[in-house]
Amino acid sequence: MYSRPAIIKFSVAAALVFASLGITPRSSAQGLQQQLESTYALTKPTDDKSDIVTAGAVLILQKDKIIMYAISNQVLPQNTYKAGKLSEGAFGVHDNVQKFGSFIGHPPPSQAQTQSRHFVTGEKFWVTNIATQSDGVVFTLFSDPYNDVRYQCTLKFVYPKGSTPSTDDVLKTVAEVFKVQQDDSAKSDDKGNQQQPAAAQAPAADAAPAAADAAPAADAAPAAPPATVGIGQSTDEVIAILGQPEKILNLGAKQIYVYKDLKVTFVKGKVTDAQ
Repeated sequence: MYSRPAIIKFSVAAALVFASLGITPRSSAQGLQQQLESTYALTKPTDDKSDIVTAGAVLILQKDKIIMYAISNQVLPQNTYKAGKLSEGAFGVHDNVQKFGSFIGHPPPSQAQTQSRHFVTGEKFWVTNIATQSDGVVFTLFSDPYNDVRYQCTLKFVYPKGSTPSTDDVLKTVAEVFKVQQDDSAKSDDKGNQQQPAAAQAPAADAAPAAADAAPAADAAPAAPPATVGIGQSTDEVIAILGQPEKILNLGAKQIYVYKDLKVTFVKGKVTDAQ
């Protein structure tokens, strides 16, 4: 057992070390929280989680795979990321048991059944909360509707045992799993070619008029076709064409995605009207 004076001396020494670095354990955690929320802007869903009030960053999954439960389920499955590997843990085992039980014709009791979905590399979702803990960082994730069902889960980035990584190291670890989707202005056009700045497309001001007259009109590059949304397309197809909407109106089986100059109506996840 350590004596009380020894404990006091150790506490004072630790405080002096932190003070010499200009930080405290609490301020370090607060700095990490701010950095994470700055990089991965939070999304605010409605109280019943049927829609989104304020849209934050769209996260693109960079590894396979995580499990999410439908928002109707009261339990949020927790996935973990440790030593470069994603794990669904006990929740993935439970999901496999359900599938196996159904396969052999003896499903588990109804109260044990859950509506789940596995998200894989390239799929997208939102983050509604980030919590910094002593042994890791926990992201709460929230999806767009899939067949009128939204899904949610948590993903914990587990610190190596007995250590607390720096803010930069935590950010690097999270970036191994999540990539933030860029704004529409930085996206590629429909052909996958990077859009050029307007100034690069404009003719030089001092170009000789004779040279412009000499170029046949037929040589002009054809304009890129406009983005087209058609009846029957899925929500994922429309988002791939138009990007994330400014607002989503959730009317049960019917949803309306509101863009700057367009409203797209979906019924059961398929386009039925666009105005």
